[in-house]
Amino acid sequence: MVPEERKRNQTLMVLFVGVLMAALDIAIVGPALPALREHFAIDARAASWMFVIYVLFNLVGTPLIAKLSDRLGRRALYTASVGLFGLGSLIIVLAPVYPLVLLGRAVQGLGAGGIFPVASAVIGDTFPPEKRGSALGLIGAVFGIAFLIGPIIGGLLLLLGWQWLFVINLPIAAALIGFGVKLLPAIRTAAPRPFDWGGMVVLGVLLAALAVALSDLAYLLDDASVTGLVNAVRTSPAAPLLLLALALLPVFWWIERRAEDPVLDMNLFRNRQIALVGALSFGAGLSEAVTLFVPSLLVAAFGVTPSTASFMLVPMVLAMAIGSPLSGRALDRVGSKIVVLIGTALIAAGLLLEGLLANVLPAFYSFSALFGIGIGVLLGASLRYILLNEAPADERGATQGVLTVFISVGQLIGAVLLGAVAAGRGSDVGGYAAAFLIVGVLMVLLFIASFGLKSRAEELATQQRLQHKASAA
Repeated sequence: MVPEERKRNQTLMVLFVGVLMAALDIAIVGPALPALREHFAIDARAASWMFVIYVLFNLVGTPLIAKLSDRLGRRALYTASVGLFGLGSLIIVLAPVYPLVLLGRAVQGLGAGGIFPVASAVIGDTFPPEKRGSALGLIGAVFGIAFLIGPIIGGLLLLLGWQWLFVINLPIAAALIGFGVKLLPAIRTAAPRPFDWGGMVVLGVLLAALAVALSDLAYLLDDASVTGLVNAVRTSPAAPLLLLALALLPVFWWIERRAEDPVLDMNLFRNRQIALVGALSFGAGLSEAVTLFVPSLLVAAFGVTPSTASFMLVPMVLAMAIGSPLSGRALDRVGSKIVVLIGTALIAAGLLLEGLLANVLPAFYSFSALFGIGIGVLLGASLRYILLNEAPADERGATQGVLTVFISVGQLIGAVLLGAVAAGRGSDVGGYAAAFLIVGVLMVLLFIASFGLKSRAEELATQQRLQHKASAA
């Protein structure tokens, strides 16, 4: 193995472990909630903020850290993101009161917000175009792996005490920082322009308002009574926060159109590929929200216990873990258009099948395979691969961050909309099936839209043009 290839593989390992650490944290916190509730004497509503505060700061931190990585270098921001994640874990371990636990989760979320988009940008900086797909596919498989092994690791660490779920992050973060400083590239913008703090603040407030409002609505939807839901919404902060987010959208647009170095360059969306990726990432996030309702559907349809329903998700997660690396290798061979078409087709087929045959057990397992592979294909590598091919080198981090935000917003909106559909039907099998059918139809539309992506020949021409431009610079 040549030294350059060896260093790339070592770099990929640093990125892989960092993303795995952040993904595992999501998977293992759930089992810790009963112990945390008992230790701090909190109710279920207060415990839910363990997730809400993490999602909030993750969503706000993603565009900020991703943009800063374009200006200050990948090495600095990746190691800083890992450091923040480790610091958040330490705060939680040492927290004497629950508010400090939430502070630690906020710091964790902020750090995690930078890990995945910056890791994807590093792959664009260090891997040649013909090997980016395989590298992205491996990183994308992390989430399936995390949800497979996370509950097992969480259960073992809980035997030592809930604090160990977070103590384990400390040596991993320290090692990643050490190897990251040694291996990661320090590429940065040659002539940085004034940072767009106005746009960043407005975007941060907008995303924070949206995240809190949608999380609150999703929590309220646990009550299947429509009348109870309407009354609860009237007294919740969701409605004014949603109005605030909507009001800030044109303000953000106005600021970004005038900023010298905008957080989000609106001109990028004139690129057909990037615009389609935005739509596909939102749709994929909306589709992922379906998984939140699968256990409830299984309980309603087959009368299984909630724990059994959770185990029945294993084939889907396995399919996700398999779909991502396979799609990554396919990207390097046949390009993104065919891969994205396959991914959207599999997701749509799975959702429509389950929506039509929700009471049939073989149909559920067929759905699990189709949907799991499809999500692994679409979110594992293909959309990030397209952005690496289309975005200028000095916008790689920012565009990867925008992709993550689109997926997260899709997940949040999906949780509320699909929950509303299910609640409107009394949260029975028919309600969940209707929700699946709605998202399935959306994915059919996105499948059709995907025919507008570039052919392999056009994609290779774009890669060569960007490489030539980078060499000339």
